[in-house]
This record gives sequence, structure tokens and C-alpha cells, in this order.
Amino acid sequence: MKNISGIITTLNEEAKIEDAIRSLQRVCNEVVVVDSCSTDRTVEIARAAGARVYTQPYLGDGIQKNVALQYVKNDWVISIDADERLSDGLVAKIEATDFATTPYDGFAIRRRNMIGSRWVKSCGWWPDYLVRVYRHSKLRFPEVKQHATVPTANTLRWKADLIHYRYRNIGELYAKPGRDYSNRGAKILYLSGKRATALSPVLHGTGAFLVNYLLRGGICGGIDGLTLSKAIATNSYLKYAKLLEYQRDPHVREAEDFDKVW
Repeated sequence: MKNISGIITTLNEEAKIEDAIRSLQRVCNEVVVVDSCSTDRTVEIARAAGARVYTQPYLGDGIQKNVALQYVKNDWVISIDADERLSDGLVAKIEATDFATTPYDGFAIRRRNMIGSRWVKSCGWWPDYLVRVYRHSKLRFPEVKQHATVPTANTLRWKADLIHYRYRNIGELYAKPGRDYSNRGAKILYLSGKRATALSPVLHGTGAFLVNYLLRGGICGGIDGLTLSKAIATNSYLKYAKLLEYQRDPHVREAEDFDKVW
């Protein structure tokens, strides 16, 4: 076991949190969980599994992940989400690395994105390199509310995978863009002053499909590649359709809570 701190941010992850903690405990000598006021048994399960848990109302992606850094005792950290697991290959890489003498400040690892038990490699889903093992005195997530990634300055790419159980099934793949992602995206666009035309949903949706199906290899990914390309396009279409709705329909706009983007 290394002098590395594992970090997980959570919100209502009672079905996943114990396995995430156990995964980190294969190589980490401590695990810190920052919970966003869960209403299920996430906190109870995390503490029972040996993690230290701190509560912080959600501040946004990068900001929330950095909250844990004030509680860790090691300079090197591994940051994962509750639906991610260290592969055997990644564990071996970590065990073989001398973190005290390495000239690098971080390591980028491949995220192996899954739908159910199927590993999807098309549409830019693999190799999906992200810096998740890093020295937090040198690197950290940027203080942004969405799509935060650790900078790649002075980092090395490892040919090792972090397994990401992204969606349980195709139904969830389509439900989240329609329910969560497009809502959030439309609100962010509206609050930032962006405006849509009647053509925006069609153009963005069609463009997203063509890019992912043709340019990012969805066409080579069989039915899952096609399904994923359509789901990404659906999210893009709905985001701009909802933005247009906010502009055109005062009743819908006034009924929406723009303070709850996150």
C-alpha cells in the first residue's frame, strides 16, 4: 500500500460507494469522501468501509473535487468517481511506481467507459486519457463548475485503465441526456447570454451525430456506436431546443429554477 490518498465525491451513491472505496484501498493508505448532502445511506456505508467523510453542498465539478485536498495527509492523490474502479493493470502501475523520486507531477490513465458490461471504444470513449493520479502540491482540478480536468503539464501517460461504469443500460444512456445533461446545458447557455434560433437544435443535433458517428468512429462500433452517437446527438438537440424554449415561452422560463443549475 502506497502513501497515496484516494478521493471520491458523492451524491446518493449508496449502491456504488463501497466498491469504489474498496478499489482505492488496494493501493491507498487513506480514502476521503466529500459528500454533497446525500439523502440515502452513502455516508453511513462510506464510513463503515473505512473512509473519512466530509459534507459539502455541491459547488460544481472542479471546485468540489478540490475540497478534499484540505483533508488528505499525502501529497499524491487518486481522484475517482463512485462509478469508477481501478483495473488490475492500473493497480500494478501504481505499485511499481516510486512516487518519492518520480520526476512527473501526475499520470494520465485511460478511462474504459462501459454501458452495462460492454466496453465501448468508439465516439472518443477510449482511450479517454485523464490525469487522475497527481501530486496536489503541483496539480489540481481547475476551479470550474463543469467539465473539469487536471492539467497535463509534466505528466506521463500510462497504458493502464480506470474502469468507468458510465451507464447501466441503454435506457439510462438516453434518460440522462434528456433529464439532466440537456437541462443543465440549456440553463448554462441561457445564463451566459447565449441565444438559439429555430435552426439551432437541428444543426447542433445533426452536427453532433455526424462528428461522433463518422469522425469519432461510431460507425466502427456496431450497434453501441450508433446508439451512443444518437444519444449524444439527442442531448445536443434537446439542449438547444430547451434554450429556445426559455427564450420563446415566459411561462416555462418563469417556472424554471435557474439557481439550481448544479
